[in-house]
Amino acid sequence: MTGRGKALLSRYDDVWLIDGVRTPFVDYNTAFGLVSPTDLGIKAAREVFRRTGVAPTDIDTMIAGNVAQTSFDAYLLPRHIALYSGVPIEVPAHLVQRVCGTGFEAILQAADSIKLGKADLALVVGTESMSRNPIAAYTHRGGFRMGQVEFKDFLWEALLDPSCNLTMGGTAEKLAKTYDITRLDVDEFAAESFARAEAAQKSCFLSGEIVPVSSEVFELPDYASRGITLPRDVATVSTDTHVRPSPLEVLAKLKPAFGGVQTGGNSSGIVDGAAAALVASAGYLKEHDKRPLARVVAGAVVGVPPETMGMGPVPAIRRVLELTGLNLSQIDRVEINEAFGAQVLACQRELGLDRAKLNVNGGAIAIGHPLAATGIRLTVTVARELRRAGSRYGVAAACIGGGQGIAVLVENAPAA
Repeated sequence: MTGRGKALLSRYDDVWLIDGVRTPFVDYNTAFGLVSPTDLGIKAAREVFRRTGVAPTDIDTMIAGNVAQTSFDAYLLPRHIALYSGVPIEVPAHLVQRVCGTGFEAILQAADSIKLGKADLALVVGTESMSRNPIAAYTHRGGFRMGQVEFKDFLWEALLDPSCNLTMGGTAEKLAKTYDITRLDVDEFAAESFARAEAAQKSCFLSGEIVPVSSEVFELPDYASRGITLPRDVATVSTDTHVRPSPLEVLAKLKPAFGGVQTGGNSSGIVDGAAAALVASAGYLKEHDKRPLARVVAGAVVGVPPETMGMGPVPAIRRVLELTGLNLSQIDRVEINEAFGAQVLACQRELGLDRAKLNVNGGAIAIGHPLAATGIRLTVTVARELRRAGSRYGVAAACIGGGQGIAVLVENAPAA
């Protein structure tokens, strides 16, 4: 694992998360199955402006995250999200992609722009349609050779890292063996994730960060309209659909997905969704009398071996703590993306992390993992949880396929 070696480290004194919001995370091939990720992103962006009262015309830069390009107009996704959410035509927009760390990357790039004095206010959006991942061919531009017609499921094939010849699930199985994590351990962890998410739904904590989605038209003067069309039998989607009662005895009956401890029940849910947030300078907050949700304190991006990519959060969290002079005991809440149950348990054991502080409102096993949206969700969720609990510091982190880790540290503190 990366220790004190190379990393991308950022520390901020004047960067604030005003607020964030997301769509429900919806099981793939259901209500959002035919909706473009661009339109999910527009919906989330429009809502974050509505909730905060921030004018879209104040935006200085727009940063969008998206991993799998699942629309023919995907090249234009950042620009279209910006324009159709009311951001002025003069404001630039760009796309970032760091696989499962993409949402975090969008926040950190926004924070960097503010630190460098390039912007006072940034719109960040992460959006993903897992449903619309194509059945693809990459070798047929010049025609079809006899016996070599090949189309593959991009969503499935993208799970394989050919450098180490392991699927993402396979890397979790490797960690399970290294850390002596049993099937029972992983199923118990998953059952707790579902139970915590159910409790967070019932207490309305999760609904506090969700905008209900209905069929809707997005107008842009002088340009073509676009929008969201849900199935005829779906009027509105207002809750995460992957959250459900999942006791240990039910999870224990599921078959292994990768030949070991991981199953469909103790791995991250495959869902569609989007999240958006506003990141600002203290100057902007003061000028516009806005109370922020949290301060963005620092971030770290590291590399780890591809075959143990699931350990990425460990050095990322350690580096961000080293950078700020904090220790783990001072961190009140931790969100680690639940890509796979064994992977999170390995990180927990390596860090010596108190389970009572980890993913207290459930994680991606229960809620789902729409790749580019997850980092924004985790950052907003941990900030909201700090506010609710009256606690000070929180960290959100994720492992990244190919062998990386990313972490963002936030503080529940009033703007100066």
